[in-house]
Amino acid sequence: MNRPTVVHLIDDTTAGGVMRVIDHIMTAPTMSDFARHSVQQVDRNRYAIGSFDADIIVSHLAISWRALPMLMALRLRHPRAALVHVEHSYTKGFVDENVAHKRRFSTLLRLAYRLFDRIVAVSDAQAQWLRESGVVRKKCLSVIKSCVDLSAFRALAPTDSSTTVFGAIGRLDRQKGFDVLIQAFRKAEAPDIALHIYGEGDEESHLRDLAAGDPRIHFYGFVENPVNAMRAVDVVAMPSRWEAYGLVAIETLSAGRDLLVCDIDGLRDHLFHGATLVAEGQVRDWTAAINEWAVNDARGQRESQVSDGQFERCFSDSWRDLVATLWAIDLHADERAA
Repeated sequence: MNRPTVVHLIDDTTAGGVMRVIDHIMTAPTMSDFARHSVQQVDRNRYAIGSFDADIIVSHLAISWRALPMLMALRLRHPRAALVHVEHSYTKGFVDENVAHKRRFSTLLRLAYRLFDRIVAVSDAQAQWLRESGVVRKKCLSVIKSCVDLSAFRALAPTDSSTTVFGAIGRLDRQKGFDVLIQAFRKAEAPDIALHIYGEGDEESHLRDLAAGDPRIHFYGFVENPVNAMRAVDVVAMPSRWEAYGLVAIETLSAGRDLLVCDIDGLRDHLFHGATLVAEGQVRDWTAAINEWAVNDARGQRESQVSDGQFERCFSDSWRDLVATLWAIDLHADERAA
């Protein structure tokens, strides 16, 4: 089968969710079945951009006023290529927490998104916000939920510790809401519980101050392989202030661990697969959730609603369908003929 050439543009190679998704695109056999993928790094501080020999160009870039001339140049230099932008960052929660001049920000998104043939949201909740905000034409919006290789998480055995371990996994950044979680945990009175925090970032000193030497709270720093962090915990807490989707959530569910999430952005998508909602997301609400979960000791009792390989299949099928639409070819023909 003739496969289109797809070039993925990145402007930040820092270890994190976006790079892990890119790595999955480049290495998953199901992704190479229907396209030839490659990655190109671009300088976010330059206005000019090179030419790429590609049928489809996918932007994983950060949208900003500074980046707008570069995106315009990208469109002008590739009139025959289909241009796609994957929105990894912006959500309703992000705007509410961080954007003072909301009309100006909406104008930026509207101008930038109009340069692309398709905008990809990484969660249903993010897509709903993009539609309702009017920054994306509905016919140009697709949803492809982020994914990585989850096989190692599915292989994890349940924990067997007498202590119920709550996990907080991710950057130590205000976005993640770990400050709320630590305050809530210190008020929790359930016996035999611990909080393990995995990650590094600018908030570490502040978070350690909030922990105030509580012997139940442990900081483990950056863990290169997130499977090792997940192996030690019974339940993962995600009290994020904004979150486009949350790879930690699908890793948690795939590992058979329980998941507690805030009622925000893409974290709502995970309720369908068995996550537990902490509705208000305030300190008192997280304290109540921690106490309730620990007292009930629900380890291994909740039936998983995630089938083997479900997230990976959904990801590759969604990309296959998008590529087929943009390249105007039936990439499923071989499957039906088999």
